[in-house]
Amino acid sequence: MRGLFNSRSKHDYLSDALTLLTGWTREGEQIRRTLVMDDTQHAALTERVKVVADALRLRPEISRRDEKTQIRVGHGDGEPLTEGEVLLAARIEDAYRAVTAS
Repeated sequence: MRGLFNSRSKHDYLSDALTLLTGWTREGEQIRRTLVMDDTQHAALTERVKVVADALRLRPEISRRDEKTQIRVGHGDGEPLTEGEVLLAARIEDAYRAVTAS
């Protein structure tokens, strides 16, 4: 098993992980998600994302426009996506489900 995982590149691993994140699109070395939610849900999501992002030492871009929350994860300056950024996207999905379920 060890040889199987070592033979795959990190990029392939991250690409596979991204396919599991429904709704996220890749734009170069960033990933992006647009969510429809009200202002209260947006505020709750932003607080949850801040906690996770601080723990991972990452800074996603979160903006609000026309009743939609837009989230962008990644550097966008030619730096490749990291495992932490893909993990953050997954945690954002968890937070989105929690915030919109209530």
